Amino acid sequence: MDPLQEEQLWILQALQGDQEAFTRLVSRYQRQIFNLGYRMLGSAEDAEDITQEAFLRAYAALPSFQAGRKFSSWILSIASNLCIDILRRRRFAWLSLEDVSFRAASSLEEPPGAALRRERADQVQQLLGRLPEKYRLVVILRYWYDFSYDEIAEATGLSLNTVKTRLHRARGMLARAMEKEEKPCAIEPLAG
Repeated sequence: MDPLQEEQLWILQALQGDQEAFTRLVSRYQRQIFNLGYRMLGSAEDAEDITQEAFLRAYAALPSFQAGRKFSSWILSIASNLCIDILRRRRFAWLSLEDVSFRAASSLEEPPGAALRRERADQVQQLLGRLPEKYRLVVILRYWYDFSYDEIAEATGLSLNTVKTRLHRARGMLARAMEKEEKPCAIEPLAG
């Protein structure tokens, strides 16, 4: 049985009251939802909250799920909307010390390659954090989840042309931001 058929079966079973079937869906997608939340919000704690809330909402809305649609697109759409809501609320809130993550210096030296990869990953995360959420979402769905343009359009409710335009603009913003950084970054350009 292919994964899509398996999902459809689990959804049907969950609709009939089989909680174990929905648990299988959670197990399959919780890591993806957490990663989306972390990339959008920059906090593991917020990502955990988003993950939990997305699955609670999905469970409650499961009767409205359209058969034949990918569950992954649907649950990522729910999670991305939750992330955008949080980002909008944050615009009006002051940054508190609880929101700032401090890193303790490690007593162990990292190999140069690992340190460079970590530095690049941190730089990309910071640059993503500076993108407006409407651009950040499409970049994450495209390059971290390898969604096609059509899948991004379905997950976000945007038109295909809007998805393409936002990806193009986001890549331009990221390229300009990388050029302005003090340290040159050897990150491969994002391909579309």
